[in-house]
Amino acid sequence: MDEELETIRRQRMESLAKKIKGENMAKPIELTDDTFAKNIADNEVMVVDCWAPWCGPCRQIAPVIDEMAQEYDGKIMFGKLNVDENQAVAGQYGIMSIPTLMVFKGGELVDRIVGAMPKAMLAPKIEKHIG
Repeated sequence: MDEELETIRRQRMESLAKKIKGENMAKPIELTDDTFAKNIADNEVMVVDCWAPWCGPCRQIAPVIDEMAQEYDGKIMFGKLNVDENQAVAGQYGIMSIPTLMVFKGGELVDRIVGAMPKAMLAPKIEKHIG
């Protein structure tokens, strides 16, 4: 419990410091097989971008994910999972096509969005999970 409160306090302090400095440095975090479960548990709403470096559509959607991470800072945490390097999580969730976005709420998988799409189509699919 103390560790959880400390994590929340640290995240809020970092966010406040960025706002005071006028910075918006929010960006997706890199996830691995080892860090995946903890990050899903630590964030109320998390969107995980499952990708690979050789995937053209993955590279297409990457700037959209980066932009959304800034826009939804404090509401949604975004993460990136390289499926080539982290096959345990990819296998656990049956990732067969990339890019695949997995939406977690309260630590549970609540949605899966497959394929690259423009922000105008993607944002409503993600926003419905806020709140």
